[in-house]
Amino acid sequence: MSDIYHLIDRLERLLNESWRMPLSAYLVINEDDFLDVIDQMRTAVPQEIKQAEKVQQERDRILAQSEEEGQRLLELAREDADKIIEDHELIRHAEQRATTILERAQRDADILRADAEEYVRGVLINLDEQLVAVDGQIASLLTTVRNGLSTLQLSQGIEPEIEI
Repeated sequence: MSDIYHLIDRLERLLNESWRMPLSAYLVINEDDFLDVIDQMRTAVPQEIKQAEKVQQERDRILAQSEEEGQRLLELAREDADKIIEDHELIRHAEQRATTILERAQRDADILRADAEEYVRGVLINLDEQLVAVDGQIASLLTTVRNGLSTLQLSQGIEPEIEI
């Protein structure tokens, strides 16, 4: 996300370094520099999405690991039951233990899944809020640029090409 903030700072610097039109609120900015920063922003936003996908993959990995651990525990419980099959009381005890282990593993997996989903949800909400803010800033900057171009064209006696 620091790339986005850096690029926003560059856009702000471009505006601050622009020439102010005399007796107006309009600025003349370097269009190539401005469009270059916009292109870099288009590249940076997918990086943030990739970051969110990594979080999603990590969540999936944790869930798979939990399920694998549950299967491993179940297998261990079954092996224990096979070893003590001669004694009925020990068999019943092993089955109870296996059930407890499975229930605990399922609870743990459910908790991990819920925590991972909540974390991913928070990251995605945060990313969405940041993208909305960036979108608003870009729209504001685009309006400023278009107003500046229109004013410049009007001052030169040219009919504006860009509709404000």
